[in-house]
Amino acid sequence: MILFGKLLYLALDIYMWIIIASVVVSWLIAFEVVNTRSPQAANLVRLLNKATEPVYKPLRKFIPPIGGIDITPIIVIFGIYLLQRIVAQLFIYPIHAI
Repeated sequence: MILFGKLLYLALDIYMWIIIASVVVSWLIAFEVVNTRSPQAANLVRLLNKATEPVYKPLRKFIPPIGGIDITPIIVIFGIYLLQRIVAQLFIYPIHAI
């Protein structure tokens, strides 16, 4: 069970970094540091969108942008953090009754 917990924790950690990369790339595009007409940049944006949109889309129905800023990634990262704490308590560092 510890191995399963560590793998799940790692998967959540990797997904959190994918979300962070997606946010950074969107900022770089907004400030015109990255040009999406470049094939490599377009592929990266497409890959990040495919990885994040299935999680963002249902949440965006309930969480509107605040002042034009999409806070969905922040909510998802917070949710991942909570899930990691739960996984750590249940699988990695369980409290055993004596």
